[in-house]
Amino acid sequence: MGSMEQKKNGLQAIYDDFEAAAAPYKAEAACGKGCAFCCTDAGGIHITTLEGLVIRDCINRLPRSRQVALKKALAADMKRREAKKKSACPLLMKNRACMIYRLRPFACRRIYSLERCGPNRHPVLSRQVMALGDAAIRSLQQLDDTGYSGHLAYILFMLETPAFLDTYLAGEYRPEAIMQFGKSHGIVINRLAGQGRAEKEG
Repeated sequence: MGSMEQKKNGLQAIYDDFEAAAAPYKAEAACGKGCAFCCTDAGGIHITTLEGLVIRDCINRLPRSRQVALKKALAADMKRREAKKKSACPLLMKNRACMIYRLRPFACRRIYSLERCGPNRHPVLSRQVMALGDAAIRSLQQLDDTGYSGHLAYILFMLETPAFLDTYLAGEYRPEAIMQFGKSHGIVINRLAGQGRAEKEG
């Protein structure tokens, strides 16, 4: 499927294609600067390993003190989620802005709302954008076919594990290496997910 750099370029192409196709529908979005309900209350932020690698590289370029604080926040997010507690995105800053907005994953790019969100009003998306988003997720999983999908904190945790990181960067496909962690943390194996969808659609 090409080198990691080629895959990263492919990642941006999927983002760009989605944004171009979704733009007419998102023009009516109620979202605005400082609106962060999706980052705090709307559920988990699921990413692919490839997206995690991009985010990890971004985190590693931050000042050392910010890296330490962020890694503590990611660890706390994992614990809260394992306890089935609500947890805001660790990448959300105090001013309700995203720390990595330019490099944010697709889960954040696809979400918007036609109405203002709140505790009793979750995001309202058009069916067309939902369908475009589902198609983009299939493309992301096919692009990252030796990787996995799961909540942001879990994927970043896996990428901090040398044995997993080395295997992934080498382009090797060893799903058995994450089976135990994957089952208990809702990790999806991209290659199997893609095959499952192909069988359903065929």
